[in-house]
Amino acid sequence: MNGQPISGASAGAGRGRVRGGVRLRALAAGAMLLLVTACGGGDGDDAGKSGQGKGGGQVENSASQAVVTVLPKDGANDVATSGALKVTAEKGKLTTVEVADSKGTPVEGKLAADGSSWEPARHLAAATQYKVHAIAKDAEGRESAKDTTFTTLVPKNTFVGHYTPEDGSTVGVGMPVSINFTRGITNPDAVENAIKVTAEPNVEVQGHWFGNDRLDFRPKDYWAAGTKVTVELNLDGVEGRPGVYGKQKKTVKFTIGRAQVATVDASSKTMKVRRDGKVIRTIPITAGAPSTTTYNGQMVISEKYKVTRMNGATVGFGGEYDIKDVPHAMRLSTSGTFVHGNYWASAGTFGSSNVSHGCVGLRDARGAGDGSTPAAWFYNNSIIGDVVVVKNSKDKQIQPDNGLNGWNMSWEEWTK
Repeated sequence: MNGQPISGASAGAGRGRVRGGVRLRALAAGAMLLLVTACGGGDGDDAGKSGQGKGGGQVENSASQAVVTVLPKDGANDVATSGALKVTAEKGKLTTVEVADSKGTPVEGKLAADGSSWEPARHLAAATQYKVHAIAKDAEGRESAKDTTFTTLVPKNTFVGHYTPEDGSTVGVGMPVSINFTRGITNPDAVENAIKVTAEPNVEVQGHWFGNDRLDFRPKDYWAAGTKVTVELNLDGVEGRPGVYGKQKKTVKFTIGRAQVATVDASSKTMKVRRDGKVIRTIPITAGAPSTTTYNGQMVISEKYKVTRMNGATVGFGGEYDIKDVPHAMRLSTSGTFVHGNYWASAGTFGSSNVSHGCVGLRDARGAGDGSTPAAWFYNNSIIGDVVVVKNSKDKQIQPDNGLNGWNMSWEEWTK
């Protein structure tokens, strides 16, 4: 009997522990239920949106299915300036692609209509670090981003383009943009696409190659007076020939002055100077002699010298002449055609005889010091880029690449 109460007490205590354990488990379960309910954010419908819920639906914060790929890979060096950069998206569409160099200059690009890819609109600069930031969205609108950095190659061989006219200059209506490259170009399309010539007021401007090292730009007709022209040379990184890259990035601006065209009639031996459509002076001239006639055609003044030396040996005339002080000389062709002052012929020669070695001569004084002579007047009233047209000479038309004389090609020839 003494042991029974102890046993009963033990049993009661044991039952109490069991009941307490059930209560603890119930409390724990309730707490877990509260926790799940709190994480679920409310009723069962909301739970279906955020977790596996009643309908086992997608998780709102799950990763985007869109995959962004950037080539070249992050950290790449010695990357080609053309054809290497491309951004693509799988299982989604690109919504943002930002590419910029280390100075923050953006790279323009083209996004595919379906949003699947992006490529730069032009070549990249050489020896330059670029950063890429791209974002794509999947069908559920969830975003996936990619950020990379790469550096383009450092070229071993380079080229530049020597251009005319000069930045900030005012030139005549016949002045083309002429660029001579230091290396022969075998990829002309890439080089030409890297040069942009625009005009204000707007006019169509097209380029034409003379050989593989010269590219000129001009409109169909002479520039309008007052036109402002901008030339953007974006040659840095352009592969002009295998392994040879441009290293120029420059903007050149110039202005077209008043419209002046002088017409030389080799038969009547006169030159009429028209400015803005009106004849402002008629000047007696002497053109090329019968054995050394002057080229016909439209010629552009490319250089001016108040006094210069002319040696026949430099243009194929041997020792026929060597005049050390030719006054008021303006170049019309690379081969040596000038319009210049002449002090050694008699005054009666001008307007009556053609006696030159192919140049157009105007009466002048030795030393270029007399501003009243016809040659001095024409020199002082002409600027680089003015046009001199020669007609009625018993010679052929000048070649368009002999000087800045592309106007001797039709627009159809120029643009083909």
